[in-house]
Order: sequence, then structure tokens, then C-alpha cells
Amino acid sequence: MKSPSTLRLQKTPVLNLNKAPLCQAPDRVLRRPDLLLPAGSTDCHAHICGPESRFPYFSERIYTPPDALLPDYFNLLAHLGVERAVLVQPSIYGTDNRALLAALKAFPSKLRGVAVVDDSITDAEIEALHLAGVRGLRCNIVDLADATGQLPITMLRSLATRIAPFGWHLEFLMHVDAFPQLQTDFHNFPVEIVLGHFGYVKASLGITNTGFQNLCAMMREGRAWVKLTGAYRISNEISPPYADVHRFAEALIESNPEQLVWGTDWPHVMVKGFMPNDADLCDLLGNWVQDPTQLKKILVSNPERLYDFK
Repeated sequence: MKSPSTLRLQKTPVLNLNKAPLCQAPDRVLRRPDLLLPAGSTDCHAHICGPESRFPYFSERIYTPPDALLPDYFNLLAHLGVERAVLVQPSIYGTDNRALLAALKAFPSKLRGVAVVDDSITDAEIEALHLAGVRGLRCNIVDLADATGQLPITMLRSLATRIAPFGWHLEFLMHVDAFPQLQTDFHNFPVEIVLGHFGYVKASLGITNTGFQNLCAMMREGRAWVKLTGAYRISNEISPPYADVHRFAEALIESNPEQLVWGTDWPHVMVKGFMPNDADLCDLLGNWVQDPTQLKKILVSNPERLYDFK
């Protein structure tokens, strides 16, 4: 069996800033949020980027982040009151999961991972990733959808069948408004699916959007999870509190609070306008969730179920 550190390595990429422009760094000012998080709170969506000297970025990436390293991230979590985290493989690494696996190895009890692989991955490699702390795979549907806008459902279903014995899920980066047939596509799907950024629906489309409503229906059926992440990615407002996102949060909570998790989306790559402070982003959750029982589900018990925290 291959060790996790050797999985899907790529050649050293060639730097091309015309194709992959530098993006701004996160706000480095550390503040404590007003919201007091319950013990065991979990950040379910963050990325570790770098050091580039050790983990070179993928040559086909579309952006180049500044290094966003594990010590800085843990320092942020301590200020926010977060105890555990889920690291998601960023697109800058393609299927080279070495940076992710190095972080998981450093803090195996506090971290879980969501990796990116290609469909040639072997069963032995899947098992090695599981032992390393990976509990799901990420699929970038923005790139995977074919020319007709259809999901590569045959390939996705085949991959899902192979990871099902490990209790994993598939996480999708996709705009659900572009896929109004979501319920049909994922009918009798072998694993649970997770959607980031509220389903990635622009707030201007409203909660009556067919794709978003189908996502809510799948949540009510217990077939889909949603991450309350990246409000700035769907809002029309340039800075917190992103009031136009509130109705989306309410709709998702009403659909099924037991199918929701939360995340910082640190280091907020590709934010082209105002860079929000993480304490303010954390306090958004307090605006959306007033019930302490629901807050604990979203921050503690739901992540424990989805990511197999012991």
C-alpha cells in the first residue's frame, strides 16, 4: 500500500501570474467574536496554503494565494473559540494532497480532511487516505459539468460507490441554481452530499430559486448537507453583516438544522473586494442562529457525525 504522503503527486508547477494572479491575504488582526462558541466547536471549511517552497502550487490553478499556514490558522481558531477543524483541499493543489496530509498528520485528533483525487485512484489509496484522517472527497462541478451543463453523474456515482464503505461523502463546489434537476440527479445516490457556501446561489436570485428549493428538499429528506460558509461569496453587499444572506440561512435552518455545519472559509481566497475580519464572520452565525440547541448541533454534534470525530 502506498503511504498517504505519496498519493497523486504532481510535477513542480511553473509560476504564471498572468494566468494565476495573486490574491489578497486574510485580515491578520486577531479579535475575539461577541458570539461565545460551545465547547467542541468545529470549523468545517478551511484551507492550508503552503509553504509554497515545500508544497508547490498546481500549474493549472486560477489564483495564487499568499502562504496561509497551519500555525497561523490554529492561532485564529484559538481566538475564535474553535477546537476542531476540517481542512478542504484547495484547487491550487489539484490532486496533490501532500499539504493537506501533512496538516492532518500534525494534529490527527483535532483535524479531518476532504481530499481531491482523480477517478484512477486505487482502493488501497482510498484506504490510506482514510487512515490519514480524510472523510470525504471534493468535486469542483464548475469545472466538471459538461458543455450542456449536465453533471458527470455516471462518474460521480461510480466514485461514490467506491468510497461508501468508508462512510465518506462527496462535497461539491457548485452553483445549485444551475442544476434545477438536483433531486433527480442524486436520486438513490450511494453517499451523502455536501454543498458549500449556502449552495453557492447568488443572493439576488432569492430563496424561491428552483435549485435552492430542491436543495432544501434534499436536506429535509436527510440526503444533503449544507455549509454555512462564504456569505461574502453570494451576497450583493460588500461587507458584513451581509443582510441579504440571512433569509438563505433561515431557509436552510428551517429545512433541517441537523444537516448543517459552519466554517470560516479561511484564508478567504479570491475575495476581490473588502476582506472581512474572521471575528465578524463568526458573529454572523449568531445573527442566523439564536437557539443555543441548534447552535450546538451546527457547531459540535453535526460535525461529529459528518466527519467522524471521536
